[in-house]
Amino acid sequence: MIQYPEGLPLPLRDGYDFSPVDSKIRTDMITGRARQRRRYQSTPTFSSVRWLMTSPQAQLFESWYEDALVSGVEWFEMNLRTPQGIQLYRCRFVGSYEGPSLDAHYWRFSATLELFEKPILKGGWALYAPQFMLYMAEIDRAINSDWPEA
Repeated sequence: MIQYPEGLPLPLRDGYDFSPVDSKIRTDMITGRARQRRRYQSTPTFSSVRWLMTSPQAQLFESWYEDALVSGVEWFEMNLRTPQGIQLYRCRFVGSYEGPSLDAHYWRFSATLELFEKPILKGGWALYAPQFMLYMAEIDRAINSDWPEA
């Protein structure tokens, strides 16, 4: 799997968002009610991203996009910040990136990425242990800093 180049920045927070593809289908009935059912179990998520890069980083980014990703058509792995923290995700570009645009002494790029899967915590945690999801930071702190050593 192709990796996002080490030394390139994570996307900026400005304009950073995720748009999951709807995995259900809705059928409107004559009575005014509707039926809904899941069409797919796994759907992609689209993310709007922007980067601010130095000149050497911009050169690396554009060369990597053209050569390693074959003009952006190949899948690659990169770290992205999601509600789960910073994790590695399988991505590809949707269309071409925009830029570079000069912003003071840095180069600005923007693009839409397609994530292979929704960036969510899987395994039934929301059904069977929602309290662990809500209080995971406190549990982590209690176990790793307040727990007595043996």
